Amino acid sequence: MKTLVFLMLFAGSLAKVLAADAVVYSGLSLDSLRGANAWQGAGDVSLCKTNDHLFTIGEGKGIIVNGPLGKSVDLLTKEEFGDCEVHVEFCITKHSNSGVYLMGRYEVQIYDSFGVEKDKYPGIECGGIYPRYDSKRHEYEGHSPRVNASKPPGEWQTFDITFRAPRFDADGKKIENAKIVKVVHNGTVVHENIELTGPTRGGYEPEKPAGPLRLQGDHGPVAFRVISIKPL
Repeated sequence: MKTLVFLMLFAGSLAKVLAADAVVYSGLSLDSLRGANAWQGAGDVSLCKTNDHLFTIGEGKGIIVNGPLGKSVDLLTKEEFGDCEVHVEFCITKHSNSGVYLMGRYEVQIYDSFGVEKDKYPGIECGGIYPRYDSKRHEYEGHSPRVNASKPPGEWQTFDITFRAPRFDADGKKIENAKIVKVVHNGTVVHENIELTGPTRGGYEPEKPAGPLRLQGDHGPVAFRVISIKPL
């Protein structure tokens, strides 16, 4: 299987994640991502000196950011995946919020959690597995990271996620739940073997054997510079 890399930045960064047979997509067209034309290409991002809730966006290539106000459409891969390993490099501003949705359904949260001991509810923290939502709008089955590995806003961070898709029988009935096998946030293991009984809040319904990787773009400034997916 080839590793699919959707955003290309610096050779030093990519060398850590690319396999020898990797397919690399570069430039600003980002033909393998749906919604990318609503985002902005950049050479670098940094916290705005007069408002750390926003980015100063530098001209160039290799980074994609959801615009000067941090509100755009979600990004989705055209390809669909089941079992996979995902590597993401991201940067957010102060109090910003995004997420990595495996199969478009199961969210690993991106959030400004630097220095936060305990947040509003389990799973909202950066690296958390976002909760599900019942008919009375109550969160449940959220999973906080076992360690807060967050860096300060404006610094680049990484997720390495190993994911197992749900299983279905010949009639399409689910016979095994999806599972987050492992999440590594900035080099620290924050989850292992978390079973997912259904899509997290905001995830697509119904569940299926495969789906696109989805990156949230409408909850505050976020930038991505490397995204790779290795089907298992």
